[in-house]
Amino acid sequence: MRRKPQQARSQERVARILNVAEQMFIEAGYQDTTTRAIASRAEIPVGSLYQFFPDKAAILKALAAKYIEQERQIFADLHTEEAIALSLSVYVERVLDTYDRFYTANPGYRIVFEQLLKATPEVPLSMYEEMEIPLSAELQKFLARRKPSLDPAQCELIATISVEVVGTLQWLSLHRDEFFRAKVVDETKKLILGYLKLYLDE
Repeated sequence: MRRKPQQARSQERVARILNVAEQMFIEAGYQDTTTRAIASRAEIPVGSLYQFFPDKAAILKALAAKYIEQERQIFADLHTEEAIALSLSVYVERVLDTYDRFYTANPGYRIVFEQLLKATPEVPLSMYEEMEIPLSAELQKFLARRKPSLDPAQCELIATISVEVVGTLQWLSLHRDEFFRAKVVDETKKLILGYLKLYLDE
């Protein structure tokens, strides 16, 4: 962004730009959406849009950053004190179902990251790392609290592998029909549950 909004009015304007742009990316596609069209639909002067975003690519990156922060917050909210006492099966079910609902409720997620991969492959990679590191760190802390006898290095490895595997399979699930997506989610649950049981045997 050219500048971050400080006042409530500016923050509301930026939020409206992002919401409208995402909807237009879903409806018309990224390539066929222009900044002028976004500004018109958001009912703001195009000059106001350019105060915050120099171009359409910057809007796309801002949407990706928003999704990354939402994913990080969702994961943090799942790891409560109560979650430590859950059975592994319930814990895995809760985490995977929560993220599945998030992706289903946000069809723009796939479109945003797909377009970033096409336009600038290095950008989604760096953004993914920004998300992956805090998610792995959060899971690592959770594993250590759930089973204090686990070696810290082992906790880090388990967390990293789990986040990588789930992230890859979730991305796969977004690229096929609803039946296949649901099957991928179910199989991911089985895979991760079996893996975690090796180290968090109940």
